[in-house]
Amino acid sequence: MGWVALQPGYSVWLDSSLAVIKAIVLLGTHKRIQIILYNVFCSDEGLPTVLSCRSTESSVELSDLVFVWKCSVNCETLWTQLCVILDKQGEFLALDLGGSNFRVLLVKVMANGEQKVEMESQIYAVPEHIMRGSGTELFDHIADCLAHFVDKMGIKDKKLPLGFTFSFPCQQTKLDEVSHYKSHLAKTTTYKDFDIDIVAVVNDTVGTMMTCGYDDQHCEIGLIVGTGTNACYMEQMRNIDLMDSDDGRMCVNTEWGAFGDDGALDDLRTDFDQDLDAGSLNPGKQLFEKMISGMYMGELVRLILVRMAKEHLLFQGKTTAELLTTESFNTKYIYAIENDKLEGLASAEKVLRDLGLDPTVEDCIGTQRVCQIVSTRAAHLCAAALAAVLRQIRDNKGTEKSPFPRFSRRLNKMVRRLVPDCDVRFLQSQDGSGKGAAMVTAVAYRLAAQHAERQHILDTLRLSRAQLLEVKERIRKEMVRGLSRQTHKQASVKMLPSYVRSTPDGTEHGDFLALDLGGSSFRVLLVRLRSGKRQIVDMHHKIYSIPQETMQGTGEELFSHIVHCIGDFLEYMGMRGASLPLGFTFSFPCHQSKLDQGILLKWTKGFKASGCEGQDVVTLLKDAVHRRREFDLKFVAVVNDTVGTMMTCGYEDPKCEVGLIVGTGTNICYMEEMQNIELVEGDTGRMCVNVEWGAFGDNGELDDFCTQFDHIVDDCSNNPGKQRYEKMISGMYLGEIVRNVLMDFTAKGLLFRGKMSERLKTRGIFETKFLSQIERDRLAMRQVRSILQHLGLTGSTCDDSVLVKEVCTVVARRAAQLCGAGLAAVVDKIRENRNLNRLSITVGVDGTLYKTHPHFSSIMQETLQDLAPQCQVTFHKSEDGSGKGAALITAVAYRVQSEGQQ
Repeated sequence: MGWVALQPGYSVWLDSSLAVIKAIVLLGTHKRIQIILYNVFCSDEGLPTVLSCRSTESSVELSDLVFVWKCSVNCETLWTQLCVILDKQGEFLALDLGGSNFRVLLVKVMANGEQKVEMESQIYAVPEHIMRGSGTELFDHIADCLAHFVDKMGIKDKKLPLGFTFSFPCQQTKLDEVSHYKSHLAKTTTYKDFDIDIVAVVNDTVGTMMTCGYDDQHCEIGLIVGTGTNACYMEQMRNIDLMDSDDGRMCVNTEWGAFGDDGALDDLRTDFDQDLDAGSLNPGKQLFEKMISGMYMGELVRLILVRMAKEHLLFQGKTTAELLTTESFNTKYIYAIENDKLEGLASAEKVLRDLGLDPTVEDCIGTQRVCQIVSTRAAHLCAAALAAVLRQIRDNKGTEKSPFPRFSRRLNKMVRRLVPDCDVRFLQSQDGSGKGAAMVTAVAYRLAAQHAERQHILDTLRLSRAQLLEVKERIRKEMVRGLSRQTHKQASVKMLPSYVRSTPDGTEHGDFLALDLGGSSFRVLLVRLRSGKRQIVDMHHKIYSIPQETMQGTGEELFSHIVHCIGDFLEYMGMRGASLPLGFTFSFPCHQSKLDQGILLKWTKGFKASGCEGQDVVTLLKDAVHRRREFDLKFVAVVNDTVGTMMTCGYEDPKCEVGLIVGTGTNICYMEEMQNIELVEGDTGRMCVNVEWGAFGDNGELDDFCTQFDHIVDDCSNNPGKQRYEKMISGMYLGEIVRNVLMDFTAKGLLFRGKMSERLKTRGIFETKFLSQIERDRLAMRQVRSILQHLGLTGSTCDDSVLVKEVCTVVARRAAQLCGAGLAAVVDKIRENRNLNRLSITVGVDGTLYKTHPHFSSIMQETLQDLAPQCQVTFHKSEDGSGKGAALITAVAYRVQSEGQQ
């Protein structure tokens, strides 16, 4: 069943039987009267043409954006909110502007738990000279009337939300915006010593549907037949090309009054229609409306009566000045005259005499038939157009009764004939354009408050330029403290020497193993270097996982598992029992006093294996190799992944002197002047320093930038109070920040209708890869919904998807900006170290977050350019820095060691 909200404006007479109409015509006393009236009547044969044309144009408009109003209001959300607006008492103003009169209403929503709405209203006229004058004059007049109303109601000192029913074709992009009219009205009322808060601009058809939808949520069509005519209905989002989303539905305002402006109705329009159009204010426009609406029906009847009089078919061939006056025959006369009973003929006689005529009984009967035929055609055309809408949606549900029983009964019959596969019921809208606007405003006001609350929360995750500059300066200070022997222990940024001072010279050759350990999975690689005119690097690798219980077990269990995997890889490569040099990419904070030694300072990234912190990881690895007794390692170089990244890119670009990782974790290294590294002897040359910037903030440097969500993520982590900077940037934590924001929104009723899924409560369920997927520009909302369904949020709406995407955007943007601020501190320090006005340098970058997130890299680079304008930075994506880079460092170290022995 489909339900249609109907706002009547006049009573029309409708019968679906062509035979009845023809019989009435044949009762005429003159054959020429029959011909004239028959030509005006729209036959049953013509209606399918209207239905077909309207359906075709509807589909074209939805795809090619022919609609003037386009897609104005997301009523899916409004309907969802309508059932809860009575939770809070409120007063709302409604302004209904759509004709020569307009209304101002005060709508009171009661908070007694019942669906009770009280209204008080007043009608104001719009003088014709103002209607035809300037927009400023019109809105000044409206503001004056508003001022009178609020003063009369004693609410002048209140700033009430206002629903503005603006019943004209509009370009609307938001619920609270229609061109410049909103701001114009708001500005004008301020000058009138009272203020309003316009929160919803509503078309009258939408207001009609929403009013009936308040009482019955099955209502999916709004129909206006009054001074003008229009319809709106709930369309599937996938059919509205203007919108990015394809989930759910949106109310589409058809503006069907303009149907026929392209000539689609030319074969149905009569000479009378053409004369009426030619004398109108907008010739060639709103042609369908001119055949249906109350603004034009009376004039159409007058033109027919004038023609019949001139042809001596009525009034003894006489006309009067009144009859010849445009718009002298009011549409309301039709309501009374078309009555079949004697009252109708009496009304006809009175109207004709008021027009200066001396009618006979036959004149009254003929006038009555003209009124019946004109109104019948209008009702038939309206039914055909409504049938086209019903055909478009098929599954719609219902319609309300008109206070004019003949209209609703006969309209219903004609609709059923034209679309027999749709079960339709009509519901009468009670003050749809006024009450409906207020109801939409009540919802919009609630939604606006929710939006403001959401934005207030998200603003805590947004960083200003001043804040980013402060982050840059604080990191810079901690770098200096980390390099100093006196303050090194207290510094959060440890600035660890890597003992990498040489780069490949092209003579390195041989087979090298590389072990890349930095997360829950690790790689073993075989890297074959071939020297000569053409340097060749050939690599093979295999990925192994580390069980959670091993990550958090004992150190002996962890390194035994690693050695087992190395042995498996050698056997896989057919090199069982080989003894090779190994580059150990160990992506955890270490203290190095030489290249082949690394003292683990603390575990990060979820590792908690006991007996490792404070120990040399090379020794732990070699002990595990000796326990297995299957192969040996000639030499082991401990390499940080950032250093490996820098070396890999430096192999291809000699200007690469910075290595950056933004993945599961984040870190950076760069070439520092030896004279600044007080932890290492010597003042000449440079050495690569592992910054270990993930720990920045552990001494409170980021406390004034951390949000409640950062604190929750930190408190629930394996290392509370540690790696604070990393927890605001890296892939291991961003998804968890987003999850906590979504939980907070949901708990406050700002998302998912306040319904929390159990899966959303699961720590780590919102993976950081979801951020990358959700933020892709061309990603359809359907795919966002599929991610939410994975989280158990099966009832999520299109609006929920949009908000989730916004949360992901805000969290990821902050991470990229923080990373850019840190990088700005590093490159500016290099520039100042070398006393340069401008620095040109390359940064080697690796990490899944940097490489896969659609916007992270661009935001980071924009921030860097803004905060370090004197540095020209080129970014070079590393190809396997932690593997290939480790092998290159090992090869160089092995070469230098061999040369030293020789």
